[in-house]
Amino acid sequence: MSKRIEGPRWGWIVLTAWGLFAILPIIYFASIALRPRNEIIAPVPIYFPTLTTETWTKIWAEWPIGLYFYNSIVAISGSVFICLVLGVPAAYALARYKFKGNADIGNYILSTKMMAPAAVVVPMFFLFGKLKLIDSVWALMLMYAAMNLSIVVWIVRSYMIDIHPEIEDAARTDGASDLRILWEIIIPMCLPGIITAAVIAAIFAMNEYLFTLIIASKNAYPLSVALANFSGGSDGIIYNAIALVGFLAFFPALLLVIRAVLAKYPDHIGSAVKG
Repeated sequence: MSKRIEGPRWGWIVLTAWGLFAILPIIYFASIALRPRNEIIAPVPIYFPTLTTETWTKIWAEWPIGLYFYNSIVAISGSVFICLVLGVPAAYALARYKFKGNADIGNYILSTKMMAPAAVVVPMFFLFGKLKLIDSVWALMLMYAAMNLSIVVWIVRSYMIDIHPEIEDAARTDGASDLRILWEIIIPMCLPGIITAAVIAAIFAMNEYLFTLIIASKNAYPLSVALANFSGGSDGIIYNAIALVGFLAFFPALLLVIRAVLAKYPDHIGSAVKG
């Protein structure tokens, strides 16, 4: 009995220690963001830096960081929403309906992520130009959604294939339609997979640089492209500003990953805490 209790407890302790070790670079990155510039470029390492809000004041005074942050939130969250609205029903259709080539459809879907960006960026630029969406957040939203829809469909479809069709057959016997089965049975059962797909789509959108740089200009820049602006000028490369904006761009992704882990393994984490 004691071994059963100590196992999860020791596992939780090791997991917590590893998590604290992994988060140390993030804390160091945040400390750089709050240091004066002269301490960052000092030839001798400073282990107990002076923390100041000088970087915050400088960024908000010289760059439209609020606009960049707003563009990132709107473009990324909107693209994830579009991917889920279109991807979940598509994944259900591909997982349940039988047609020619159904067995290999997953490979076809995933192959769209392997296309060279240079082969797609020019057609997308002309397409958004025809739609008069160049230099707008809506163009970023649609571009992110188009780029990440295939990976969302592939991940969610993989989860739906593992659900036994007998559950749906029982619901159809009671008169449930396919839409009701999808909404009330399938989606709750594969919610961890949907959250995982959403997190991956959001991270891919955050990391996108080439398409964003070509389609958007300064008024529609997200944080990922805005980082390139913190170089040059009278101060040269502003390391603490880069660290601060990078931390702001990374922190939502960290929260999404934590949320996905908690949603996927609620029983394991709960038993580890209790044990």
